[in-house]
Amino acid sequence: MLRFKSLGSGSTGNATLVEVQSGIHTTRLLIDCGLRLRDLETRLIEAGTCAEDLDAIFITHEHGDHIGCARSLVNRYSTPLWMSQGTWLAVSDEAWTAHQHLLNVARDGCTIEIGNLQAFPFTVPHDAREPLQLRCSDGDRHLGVVTDLGHISSHVIESLQGCHALLLEANHDPDLLKASGYPSFLKQRVAGPWGHLANEAAAELLSHLKHDQLDYVQAAHLSERNNTPELARASLSAALGCGLMDIDVAHPSSGSKWVQV
Repeated sequence: MLRFKSLGSGSTGNATLVEVQSGIHTTRLLIDCGLRLRDLETRLIEAGTCAEDLDAIFITHEHGDHIGCARSLVNRYSTPLWMSQGTWLAVSDEAWTAHQHLLNVARDGCTIEIGNLQAFPFTVPHDAREPLQLRCSDGDRHLGVVTDLGHISSHVIESLQGCHALLLEANHDPDLLKASGYPSFLKQRVAGPWGHLANEAAAELLSHLKHDQLDYVQAAHLSERNNTPELARASLSAALGCGLMDIDVAHPSSGSKWVQV
């Protein structure tokens, strides 16, 4: 059985827990840990597990709201760590080098086997050194996690085909972003082709991924200033042809419920 739970998603920090249960064994993968260590430990306990039980951590890219407490977490628990070579080069310093023995290099298109979980990294257009997003599977059901991309690429569409559940970035509403108090350079960065996905772009991506067995969609990485859950739901539900409340929204601090894929 494949299931997942957002532990928090937004500009203040992102972390998603993915589990595969097979018999009495559970494999646990944490995708990003962009929270304070104390907060992450608390949210893992609230999710029914703990940091000691993590089998691996996958870091999508080096931005602070995704890599967050990774070094502290690895230092405390010696958890195996996955990231791209580019992400490692972007963050590695003397303190990180001490944990190099725990590092596993993730590559686009190369399957990662972690216990009973299969992870399929794929590159995305985002302003980081070598960003990767992830598709997870228990061999039967498939979950797509894509939280940071500036535009839709054919590779992203191909990598997410046939997923049964999606955690999908719906970062901002263009009108709210334009009217916001963000400085011009930041508005251009967020709305640019290497920034973040607007609601309409997320809906367009969803229209490419829609199929009869896509059972669940969760909007994630919403901007607290430049988006609302209502606007994100409206865009994604229109693309999927479902009701507004059929689209879940990950909260920055409380994340989401457990979702069985």
